[in-house]
Amino acid sequence: MSCEHLICAACAGPVVEGRCPVCREGRAKVHHHGFLGLSPLVIALIVLLVVALVALTHVSGY
Repeated sequence: MSCEHLICAACAGPVVEGRCPVCREGRAKVHHHGFLGLSPLVIALIVLLVVALVALTHVSGY
């Protein structure tokens, strides 16, 4: 979902510009970020790397 074409009910401005607190809150809801501000894709890649490293150390016998 994108906020490019959404209009704020409070200030009648584009939500993407974030003119008022309502716009900024709406924009934050649409463009939410994952844990610690990281995107869900980055979090998934980190988890995948950790799982691969654990599997590699298990196979190599350490």
